[in-house]
Amino acid sequence: MSRRTLLGGLLAAAFGPRLSFAQGVWPDKPIRLVVPFPPGGSVDPLARVLAQHLGTTFRQQVIVDNRPGGNAVIGTEFVAKAPADGHTLLISATSHVTNPQLVKTGYDPLRDFEPVATLSSSDMVLVVHPSVPAANLREFIALAKSRPGQLNYSSAGSGNPNHLAGELFDMLAGVKTTHVPYKGGAPAVNDLVGGQVQFHYGSPINVMPFIQQGRLKPLAVSSPTRMALLPNVPTFQEAGVPGYQVRVWYGVLAPAGTPREVLDRVGAEINRIVALPETKERLDAAGMERFTLTRQQFADTLRADHEKFGQIIRTAGVKLD
Repeated sequence: MSRRTLLGGLLAAAFGPRLSFAQGVWPDKPIRLVVPFPPGGSVDPLARVLAQHLGTTFRQQVIVDNRPGGNAVIGTEFVAKAPADGHTLLISATSHVTNPQLVKTGYDPLRDFEPVATLSSSDMVLVVHPSVPAANLREFIALAKSRPGQLNYSSAGSGNPNHLAGELFDMLAGVKTTHVPYKGGAPAVNDLVGGQVQFHYGSPINVMPFIQQGRLKPLAVSSPTRMALLPNVPTFQEAGVPGYQVRVWYGVLAPAGTPREVLDRVGAEINRIVALPETKERLDAAGMERFTLTRQQFADTLRADHEKFGQIIRTAGVKLD
């Protein structure tokens, strides 16, 4: 037995659930969990929960590293170029597969990353200002057809999922509406409440308070089945737009080439953490649902969303501001 192999075995015995494989013992230094979004966002509390539990399990410090900028491109590119040794991980979202189709990046969202685990998802609600003369989605579609280009919807920015949700609706419903980009979800919703725009595709956490106050009117949800929060609001498919479904997800990825043993172990541990009651509380507070897929299912979702949103981007000619 070589000295290195003996040392690996002693470390594994002494420090708990570490992995020994051809490249050595993992983890043998702090793990960096890169969040490519600004601090204080909806994913930050979840990142802190992951860091705490992963650190306890693997007996290493897990550092939450916020690297915002470039619509999440800066942090993502950092991870793509990091050593594929399991010590650098990325928390990403649906924008992971859309960004490289909107701007030039130094990475390929599929080829340069390995799926590790999914965390959460959030569907969207189509909400309109109360002044819009439509009681349901069919009436809204009829209104949009009678006023091509005159109904405006807000989004958190060009290329954002709620922008692409609007482009998909136009394509499937056969209407023409006008996109008005904002610098963030909060101002996009605030201007809708103020009547500056007529509608918005929003996450439940951003629009539910205004729905409850009667200041916004929900017409449809983008989930495959009705939302528990809005049981009386139909899905787009129920309301007359077959094939319409938009879901925003968060998940963890690693640089391509990361050892499979590490990916499987970290993925299993993240699935355990996501199933904890305290994690559910964090997700509920952020208006998100637990979303657990196998690594293969996550890989399939990445490819499917890359194609689906890529088709929307190409057909609609979407470009970043």
